Amino acid sequence: MTVEQPINKVSVVIPVYNEQDSLPELIRRTSEACAQLSMAWEILLVDDGSSDRSAEMLTAAAEAPGSQIVAVLLNRNYGQHSAIMAGFSHVSGDLIITLDADLQNPPEEIPRLVAVAAEGYDVVGTVRQNRQDSWFRKRASRLINHLIQRTTGKAMGDYGCMLRAYRRHIIDAMLHCHERSTFIPILANTFARRATEIPVLHAEREFGDSKYSLMRLINLMYDLVTCLTTTPLRLLSVVGTLIALAGFAFSLLLIGLRLFLGPHWAADGVFMLFAVLFIFIGAQFVGMGLLGEYIGRIYNDVRARPRYFIQRVVNSTVPVRSEEDE
Repeated sequence: MTVEQPINKVSVVIPVYNEQDSLPELIRRTSEACAQLSMAWEILLVDDGSSDRSAEMLTAAAEAPGSQIVAVLLNRNYGQHSAIMAGFSHVSGDLIITLDADLQNPPEEIPRLVAVAAEGYDVVGTVRQNRQDSWFRKRASRLINHLIQRTTGKAMGDYGCMLRAYRRHIIDAMLHCHERSTFIPILANTFARRATEIPVLHAEREFGDSKYSLMRLINLMYDLVTCLTTTPLRLLSVVGTLIALAGFAFSLLLIGLRLFLGPHWAADGVFMLFAVLFIFIGAQFVGMGLLGEYIGRIYNDVRARPRYFIQRVVNSTVPVRSEEDE
């Protein structure tokens, strides 16, 4: 086995969006978990354009004497993964751990992720045990995980859990990717030589509500499909070919029935023709929508606008860099 670089410092990146109620407990528990490590550590809290007092609380925590907290403040809401990428641009550790701010994934699992990563893994994922989510969230998560596994061919069990550990070279590789829509766990796995997963605890959400609504989950699924692969376009071509062949065969059948059973039979098949027509129209709209998703993604990439804009960084030892510098 290839010997990995030693872990001298751990950076914990946590995106925050309207989490003022959970922040005191989050900071306390995460700090206590990191204090158990035998190496240096820092906690980067990224405010993703919160409308409550989250940004003020992060700033105060970072400005406290002797604080090991770095506050990264974005000028508006860009989404969870963009906020994490903004945090990645200011980490100084050899191992970077991502964590959600809702405390459903316990920060106490951090030392275990560090220990597993020290065994020589580039990426350490986690699988939530006994999930404390609603039935809808569980089913949606299972569907998305199945979609990712079938599309990428990588059999990771739980892509939705953000409690994960990444080696520094994986983070550097991701920062050099400039796709507008970035799903971090999948992107990291494309660069990882060795990856593994471990089971972790999962708790009920004590503060606030989930930020993933039905529309956000639908948007996430579209992003995943179009940013991972062009397979749907190929499938669309296959489906279109099958529909065309079926339509041709059906037309031959109608001609034969008309010749052998008489013209009066054609009038009786009007509704069947309408049904076939609607199938064709529906297939065309599906194809146009799918092509529109890809064209829209190309348009966003061609504009090359930054994924985020950092308004302020508090208590960072890393020089402030724009996304273009990455």
